[in-house]
Amino acid sequence: MPAMSGLSGNEMYCLNLKGLVPGEMVLGNSVYSLGFLGSLGAGLRSIAGGEVTQVTRVIHEGRLQAYSRMTGEANQHGGHGITSVSSDLKSFHGNVEFLSIGSCVHYADSSSRDLNFSTSSDGQELYCQLDAGFHPIKFVFGNVAYAIGVGGGIIGGLKSLGRGEIKQYSDVFNHTRHLALQRLVDEAKAVNANSVVGIQTTIMPFRGIHEMMMTGTASRHPELPREYDDNPVTSDLTCEEMWNMASMGYLPIKLVLGTAVYSLGIVGGLAALLKSFSRGEVNELTSLIYDAREHAIGLIRDEAAAIGAEDVIGIKTHVHELGGLLEFMAIGTAVKRFASLKTVSPTLPPQAIIRDKDTWISHEQGLFQTVTSGKAND
Repeated sequence: MPAMSGLSGNEMYCLNLKGLVPGEMVLGNSVYSLGFLGSLGAGLRSIAGGEVTQVTRVIHEGRLQAYSRMTGEANQHGGHGITSVSSDLKSFHGNVEFLSIGSCVHYADSSSRDLNFSTSSDGQELYCQLDAGFHPIKFVFGNVAYAIGVGGGIIGGLKSLGRGEIKQYSDVFNHTRHLALQRLVDEAKAVNANSVVGIQTTIMPFRGIHEMMMTGTASRHPELPREYDDNPVTSDLTCEEMWNMASMGYLPIKLVLGTAVYSLGIVGGLAALLKSFSRGEVNELTSLIYDAREHAIGLIRDEAAAIGAEDVIGIKTHVHELGGLLEFMAIGTAVKRFASLKTVSPTLPPQAIIRDKDTWISHEQGLFQTVTSGKAND
């Protein structure tokens, strides 16, 4: 029977260079109810703010159950590895469905039917990961369900009358983001990994609170010193970026992140509002946003310096509005040079960096819409 694979032609080409061939697409799911006790506990905990442990636990169990069923299906198909693993959360008839999907791969020259690895990387990313010397072990995740809380909201509300940082909010957000990262690292240590690469971060609402979810691939790199067995490397660089850095002699050390929550204040807010009626720069907002962004970047600079990193690369800044307040988040990967480091291949093949093009494009207008060659007919 033909294999039903989610791998694209570019992915298959790259994996073929590493002796891998496509296998079946696999999935696992689990439908959960938070239940009365969980809802009650979550409500009481959210009064104080911070992590809502009951919800974190339910979400973690649901995601883990779906992942386990997906790997069970991969074992039935004799897969040697699973690529492009995802962990999604969807509403389903008033409950929550947890869904894990991936695509099996097989070693072309092996008759074994043992599952050796699972990874969040797709076929192109997996090629880059392997060629940079990182051997995948397991798809891992860390999550935190959190609320700012009524107490923190009252204190923050009073302080928001003035201009500047609302430290109560900053502390909650910084704690939850680092907690999710630590749980990701703990999962990696449990499978004897010394790194977690390709980390992706998602923040989503869940039953009146928020979940922060980090996913990545627990891996092992032979050039990393033994100290990283106890404190694995973390990186949100793409695997293509990571290969480029490795070819220059650098490896990621740690995902660094900092959050600052700021308020313009009543006086500043009124001034900005009045100025918005006329053309020109709103100085109050300009200076506030500049100060807050610099503060967030300063936090990751301090964190990188504390671990002896040489640079922080791939820095991204995000701004979110929180009911009149502004959250500024900076995130990047601290890197360090290793003298003996090199990639397996001197260059990446073009197929490893080509982005796949969508060939199914649907514009929902009316009951029926014809799609031909990627273009909708009028």
